[in-house]
Amino acid sequence: MSKKAAKSGSGLTRCLNGIERVGNKLPHPVILFAIFALAVVIISAICSALGVSATGELISGGELKETTVSVVSLLDKEGLAYMFTSAVKNFTSYAPLGMVLVAMLGVGVAEKSGMIDTLLKRVVKSTPKKLLSPMMVFLGVMSNIASDSGYVILIPLGAMVFRACGRHPLAGLAAAFAGVSGGFSANLLIGTLDPLLAGITQTAVSILDPAYEVQVMGNYIFLCVSTFLITILGTIITDLVVEPRLNTFSGELLGEEDESLTTVTPEQRKGLRNAGFAALAFVLIIVACCIPANSFFRNAEGELLGATPLIDSIVVLIALLFFIPGVAYGLTVGTFKNDKDIAGALSKSMSDMGSFLALAFVSAQFIQYFSYTKLGTIIALAGAEFFKSINIGLIPLMLIFVLFSAFMNLFMGSASAKWNILAPVFVPMFMLLGYSPELCQLAYRIGDSCTNIITPMMTYYAVIILFAQRYDKKAGIGTITATMLPYSVVFLVCWSLLLIIWLTLGLPIGINTSIYYPAAL
Repeated sequence: MSKKAAKSGSGLTRCLNGIERVGNKLPHPVILFAIFALAVVIISAICSALGVSATGELISGGELKETTVSVVSLLDKEGLAYMFTSAVKNFTSYAPLGMVLVAMLGVGVAEKSGMIDTLLKRVVKSTPKKLLSPMMVFLGVMSNIASDSGYVILIPLGAMVFRACGRHPLAGLAAAFAGVSGGFSANLLIGTLDPLLAGITQTAVSILDPAYEVQVMGNYIFLCVSTFLITILGTIITDLVVEPRLNTFSGELLGEEDESLTTVTPEQRKGLRNAGFAALAFVLIIVACCIPANSFFRNAEGELLGATPLIDSIVVLIALLFFIPGVAYGLTVGTFKNDKDIAGALSKSMSDMGSFLALAFVSAQFIQYFSYTKLGTIIALAGAEFFKSINIGLIPLMLIFVLFSAFMNLFMGSASAKWNILAPVFVPMFMLLGYSPELCQLAYRIGDSCTNIITPMMTYYAVIILFAQRYDKKAGIGTITATMLPYSVVFLVCWSLLLIIWLTLGLPIGINTSIYYPAAL
């Protein structure tokens, strides 16, 4: 049995190593995304000349309208003008740009002060190595309550924690990435994605039943259980598949050498203590600001979670949560002696982001070109029309839709954009078949999450490559794809199996929501 397992494991390792070798032969990510952008330009011109189009119902201005979408060429007069006039806007509106830079201002100060290195030493002494993987995956899943901040905060910290504990930093990066992105829809709390998708579902439901109200917590019970499933699966894959195949770490170490990683001086302990007091004071102030019913952190309905100023401010709050303790630590241990040292740390943090800015520019052009040409929309509409013609049983229907959503995610990264296209087709169809809109939405969320970690169309994919290159300068798309593929496959299979079990038992998938329509009985 062990021999078979060994052969199986070595075969998997050879397969993943092969994927990595092939992938890493690709050009540098900056050049590769430039090639992708050029390919979109050429393909759009060819498809436009051939009259490629697709027809389907899309939500526009809050209303469902039958729309014919044709490929828009980037090589005609308007397209060429768009490429030149929108280049700056595409770059400045690139979703991760502001978030990464703002977050790194705070994280950079904490890192330059030495606080993070000292904190990691404490983590090494207090956390058993066997608990690092589940902790990192679980925190990754839970970080989604804070929108996308997990991508720019937790993933690089995961690599740093693993490295500090003598484990491979890319394994820590992978564990955090798997939780943040692969488990994007799972959570124990309601995040920003839930009301966003529920609103789109509600618009699609009104086609057949305007009186039906889609529950914001309509997927809550299933996704709570999914949180623990993703944590367990992510831990197993990290410890038994990903980390064993990674070679002994030989990248350029950041910070101190391994021998000093567990040594904390009395002055550093005092610095951490003062940093802790500063962090606690900041958190208490934020909590106090949230308490009043008319708090500026609440929305018009008085809510703190969901689409609220509190959630919209999360990146700034996290940056301050690093910046304030970092300053307190630096002033205590002497890393910072005055305001010039603090300003210097801020400047150094931004100078370290030069490679990110170069990659962000070309990535932004590629993503916006794909959107402008309507190629992604047409692919989704054509696939949706084919899927609509299939009328089979509940479980096969769910599995096909999960796989279809996972496949579409390889072409369109935005969860809301895809659901805006698919919901008007599939939600009414599911209702006519006797299944709840929330169930349709749930199946979509499973498929959409699982392939986030292997598609370059995921907005933060380029950022993850840069994080990996901090530890392995040869890391590229092949490295990330080969490392994350086991997570993607196992998540997709096991999450689908959980859905099958759930449907077989007829359990409620959310608060006041069943798998059948009407759900609210």
